[in-house]
Amino acid sequence: MPYEEAVFVVVGDDWTVTNRHSPALTGVLATAAGLSITELLAGILKVRASPVVALGETVIALTPGGIARKIIEIVGQADKPLAITSVVVVILGFGALLGRFWATQRIAALGVIVAFVVLGMLAASSRPNTGSLTPLLCIAGGLVTMAVLDWLNRERASQSVDVSRRVFLRNAGLVAAGSAVAVGFGRWVGHSRTVVEQARAKLKLSTRTVATPAGAELRVADSPPWRTPPKDFYRIDTALSVPLIQPDEWRLRIHGMVDKEMTLTYQDLLDRGLSVAWITMCCVSNEVGGDLIGNTIWSGVPIKGILDEVGVQPGADALLSKSQDGWTAGTPLEAHTDGRNAMLAVAMDGEPLPLEHGFPVRQVVPGLYGYVSATKWVVDWEITRFQDFKAYWTDRGWSPMGPIKTQSRFDTPGGKAKAGVVKVAGTAWAQQRGIEAVEVRVDGGAWNKATLAKVPNVDTWVQWVWDWQADAGDHRLEVRATDSTGTPQTAKRAGVLPDGATGYDAAFVTVS
Repeated sequence: MPYEEAVFVVVGDDWTVTNRHSPALTGVLATAAGLSITELLAGILKVRASPVVALGETVIALTPGGIARKIIEIVGQADKPLAITSVVVVILGFGALLGRFWATQRIAALGVIVAFVVLGMLAASSRPNTGSLTPLLCIAGGLVTMAVLDWLNRERASQSVDVSRRVFLRNAGLVAAGSAVAVGFGRWVGHSRTVVEQARAKLKLSTRTVATPAGAELRVADSPPWRTPPKDFYRIDTALSVPLIQPDEWRLRIHGMVDKEMTLTYQDLLDRGLSVAWITMCCVSNEVGGDLIGNTIWSGVPIKGILDEVGVQPGADALLSKSQDGWTAGTPLEAHTDGRNAMLAVAMDGEPLPLEHGFPVRQVVPGLYGYVSATKWVVDWEITRFQDFKAYWTDRGWSPMGPIKTQSRFDTPGGKAKAGVVKVAGTAWAQQRGIEAVEVRVDGGAWNKATLAKVPNVDTWVQWVWDWQADAGDHRLEVRATDSTGTPQTAKRAGVLPDGATGYDAAFVTVS
């Protein structure tokens, strides 16, 4: 039976394992071994981004804005695991082809390995702060892949055509187990996150636990809390590997159109004293009725005072901020200097920022969507002009300004209710303007005014509730909010691109 045409055949307790299936599996196992060694070395050498992470971040960076929006719309905050999984699956898919090539077209197989090594090196070189060792990890992964391929194929060749089930499973098991151990050990020894978490835990910030303001929480059954716990706060960013920055190593360089350049340390911020503010943050990718929004109390240093100190030069109209992982956002200078609570935040809900939310320092700017303002792990400010740059998302078709639009949503009831008085409740927001009124209508009828909770400022969302005398049947409810200027939210339905979704949220309820 020719090697390239062989198949699985069961004979008693043995399998004849031949090339139609096992070469592909051999290639997958060898490729997995190569990937695992890169993860192991990344952990040992304290590399921020392994080749897989670098490839994933590159894929995210090259994804057009419209496609990125669709992905976020479909998978929400699962986009990062999806990106990593997709990269691994694609690489292992090519590994299956690699296994077939190795047996019959060795030059082509070597070409595939070299191509992926080069691709990994290019991805690593394009990502900030990946370190100079990542290309060496790519080379090591390629060499291990070739070595495992050669070993598995020599083992098979030594058994002639018929390879016993035990030998095949033994080899596959050894490679699979070795790969799993390498990845696990790499994650264990790569304890940089643990070190940063320990540094975070030791911080003694001059923050205090602030109670939820009286009257802000309506406490309607099945409604989310007015104060969003950090563990439930939405996270949308491009970092597959969370930047790990020790507080004593953090620096913010301020340059560009300023009279005096400045570099701030973490201690410099703390020495200035911390202010606190209740602020709702919202993602521009939040669809009508969506949950990419959260509200909490932030502690930090007002940005205006820092800009006053460096001296902004005439003609500047933008602050271009950069994250430690290379992400950028352009914020109107006016939003930092007009008196709103724009801050360099160091704490969230009374505790140092969680790593995923920007530890040790991030920006928080009320009234603007996060893509133009909320830079996490911020390390660089350039005072400049909008005409002179494009930031990460504006380079992908999004609006450069990003003011948050007036919106409202239903939180309860769900799809079913009992006839009689039904508590209809939700939230509404119009940061920097505040909510003046919320109204609900049923089946296109008259608008009914809801009761609003009391909020501490115009920068937080507000909970609302309306008592609905519900009759049996299927009903369609709509909600609209009006901001403090007397302007109601628009009924015109629009998607999130380029500057945020619009339209009334609708709830469909069957009353029995």
